[in-house]
Amino acid sequence: MTRPRAVPGGTLVLDSEGLAKAVLRDREVTGWLALALADDLRVITSVATLVEVVHPRINRPALEWTLSHIVVEPVTEAVARQAAALLSEAGRHGHRHAIDAMLSATALAAPGPITILTSDPDDIAALCGRHATVIKI
Repeated sequence: MTRPRAVPGGTLVLDSEGLAKAVLRDREVTGWLALALADDLRVITSVATLVEVVHPRINRPALEWTLSHIVVEPVTEAVARQAAALLSEAGRHGHRHAIDAMLSATALAAPGPITILTSDPDDIAALCGRHATVIKI
């Protein structure tokens, strides 16, 4: 499998699966994080993603260590409005897509080029259009 080349100065975005796998030190995600560091990419996630990732059995020290190495972006009113607009444009609605929309709006507000690591590439690609490279993990 050939990994698409990330461009220096861009942003790598982790969805809940990406963040969870980073906490577990998954080989594929760890490789992406090393690539991001080598290429001077900013690594981010949405604060809304934390809601999906935190559960009683998560290794809290590993989570905290991982979070200390990435930027956790807030969901501001502007991000929420953009997320609602993305949902509307994609013909989607409801709680099933809300966190993906908040993550997508957060990603699209970040410096490009944007690469998103996700377990849900179809929804994220529908929300981001051609403005981000979406990688299934």
